[in-house]
Amino acid sequence: MAKIIIPTPLRKFTNNQATLETNAHTVLEAIRELTIKYPDLKNQIIDKNGDIRKFIKIYLDDTNIKTLDQDKTEVSAGSVVSIIPAIAGGNIT
Repeated sequence: MAKIIIPTPLRKFTNNQATLETNAHTVLEAIRELTIKYPDLKNQIIDKNGDIRKFIKIYLDDTNIKTLDQDKTEVSAGSVVSIIPAIAGGNIT
């Protein structure tokens, strides 16, 4: 099984679960499985077309999937899928 790491800002949508085990074959399948299990998370990471939102970065192990096969990147047993949401805010002076 692969593991999905859920970042702290999104855990309020997953009943404070930090990880999810998955047998998905691609990153998109893994993310969709996550949003089926935790429907409140869907609007946070999936757009109206069913794609991963542009401001969400996904890493397979230590590699950004944008440099691989994007959401079609294959996931294998032992892989770690990390979700990195954009963080905004602060004061620029």
